[in-house]
Amino acid sequence: MAEQFSAEKNGDIDCERVKNSDNQSMLQNESNEYSETGCMKHGIWSHEVLRDRESDSNSNADRNKIMRKASFKLSWWCNGENGDQHKHDIVSFERGNITTAERSSKQISLKWESDPQTVLILTKPNSVSVRILCVQMVRWLRERKKLNVYVEPRVKVELVAESSNFSYVQTWKDDSEISHLHMKVDLVITLGGDGTVLWAASMFKGPVPPIVPFSLGSLGFMTPFHSEHFKDCLDSVLRGPISITLRHRLLCRVVRDAAKNEYETEEPFLVLNEVTIDRGISSYLTNLECYCDNSFVTCVQGDGLILSTTSGSTAYSLAAGGSMVHPQVPGILFTPICPHSLSFRPLILPEHVTVRIMVPFNSRSPAWASFDGKDRKLLAAGDALLCSMAPWPVPTACQVDSTNDFLRSIHDGLHWNLRKTQSFDGPRDRDL
Repeated sequence: MAEQFSAEKNGDIDCERVKNSDNQSMLQNESNEYSETGCMKHGIWSHEVLRDRESDSNSNADRNKIMRKASFKLSWWCNGENGDQHKHDIVSFERGNITTAERSSKQISLKWESDPQTVLILTKPNSVSVRILCVQMVRWLRERKKLNVYVEPRVKVELVAESSNFSYVQTWKDDSEISHLHMKVDLVITLGGDGTVLWAASMFKGPVPPIVPFSLGSLGFMTPFHSEHFKDCLDSVLRGPISITLRHRLLCRVVRDAAKNEYETEEPFLVLNEVTIDRGISSYLTNLECYCDNSFVTCVQGDGLILSTTSGSTAYSLAAGGSMVHPQVPGILFTPICPHSLSFRPLILPEHVTVRIMVPFNSRSPAWASFDGKDRKLLAAGDALLCSMAPWPVPTACQVDSTNDFLRSIHDGLHWNLRKTQSFDGPRDRDL
């Protein structure tokens, strides 16, 4: 997947991938007298010459008449070398007509090309049940599956205190080693709720290994696996293939008023749920100017604004009136918090845009930004927050598939549309 993304990002697209139907394959095997197709870096072009076979048989000129369909090119762009906009879809043609790749209509499957060797277990702290399960899981993974096991330093101290036999468990000494974990770890296991999944995702600033989330929290939309059957679950995952959900993340950068350009930013943040811009402790309404790429969107006056991923659509955004969205739908949710206008309804923006939120100089107070509920940053007048889709998603394992898991989570977690069935012994149409 990483190689595919890199190829798409750089425009190195195989021409064979442009074909999406049996008809197109047949066309490319015909004589060049009838068709001509090709692809270019940063764009695709198509040109076909079609003979009119329904012309009047009495006219040699009509019989030889040639209909030419206009050639065209579709191209995509990035915002400079440091741009954060990426092309994810392949555009294909059939007789000069545009169709899109069937990416979003298919479930995503992960198949191991070699056996996993190393797993990382991340646990919710201060939980007795989680600690007991962690001991059992570490022992089983090592003794039965012969895997290398990494845990957090805090967890290793707990395991060694439990028994000196756990000395084989590996960990890290400082934060600098965390940046190299993705090069060592094949699989991440989380024991907790959605917060533990968020913590696991935050540890990886680039590629994220597949995550197997076990439900040991109070409410979980991203934790489909049950701890009672962890051996069967992990057996299936390690054997593969498994269905996964690619959960998109937002890349957020704070640009101060004193910055010379948009690339002179502070350390970026990656969020799996949402970034929130609110008024903090101020008694005044927030005043935020919002732009989508170079287009003005609106001015937010209210308690604040939520920019959410589709995975985060069932979190803060939902509580603020946003829609629930399937996690594999690539988009950015734009949800106001208690707006000072009844006509201010939520939006869903496409994945390729960059959203700019700016505190204007006439604002009565500064704003505060928080990233997945942490790392609050003050935004003074003239400061801006840039949000775009991050190139590296978070792959989480599914119990069944992404759609089944999502629907089950909103039914079980939210009791969505739960009501008693209408009585069958009431009046019917024929009684009217």
